[in-house]
Amino acid sequence: MAKRTGTRPGKLSVYLYIPNIIGYLRVIMNIIAFARCYNNKWLFSVLYFLSFVLDGVDGWCARKFNQVSTFGSVLDMVTDRISTGSLLVILSQVYRPGFIFLSLLALDIGSHWLQMYSTFLSGKVSHKDVKDSSNWLFKAYYGNRMFMAYCCVAVEVLYIVLFLLAENQTESLMDVLTRTAKQSLLISSILALSVLGCTIKQTVNVIQMKTAADLCVLYDIDKKQKP
Repeated sequence: MAKRTGTRPGKLSVYLYIPNIIGYLRVIMNIIAFARCYNNKWLFSVLYFLSFVLDGVDGWCARKFNQVSTFGSVLDMVTDRISTGSLLVILSQVYRPGFIFLSLLALDIGSHWLQMYSTFLSGKVSHKDVKDSSNWLFKAYYGNRMFMAYCCVAVEVLYIVLFLLAENQTESLMDVLTRTAKQSLLISSILALSVLGCTIKQTVNVIQMKTAADLCVLYDIDKKQKP
């Protein structure tokens, strides 16, 4: 048998992939952002949103330089979930009822964790591979980059705007939305577009959770039927 030629890349080379370095930068930006979130809301918002934008940049770099890696994908998802989750926790402390934001946090983590786990069970390369799904909204979300980008941006913009609008730690969510609607047409329009995109994104999360759970159940059934 002929021996394989070529040098196996070292671990360090993967850690130093351009998209992974961008991922480390995102982590640092989020640490600074959340450390300063109460003292400087605008600095937090800029760093948080810039980190979100870099999520798309590192994906482009991964494809451009052929540096796609499992580690990079996991780093991205963990960073996304922690940063969004941390902001939702803050919003749950600022607004009443805070249960709304904690529910969104649970749905976000639960749906993505189940989707990733079911992806590994089914042998797929990416959790975005939903070609075999029968749900049109689920397929449209992961099949159209512009549509998915709108929904993801809408979610983050909504959370950031709500954070900026909060004036104290006993705000009623409906009171803030009503007050904003009366005071600023521009912010009201941004909120309306963001709420629409966020609603679609949360609907997709519910579909994703159910679809992933079904795949896990089918995996168990198939495993028991094998001799």
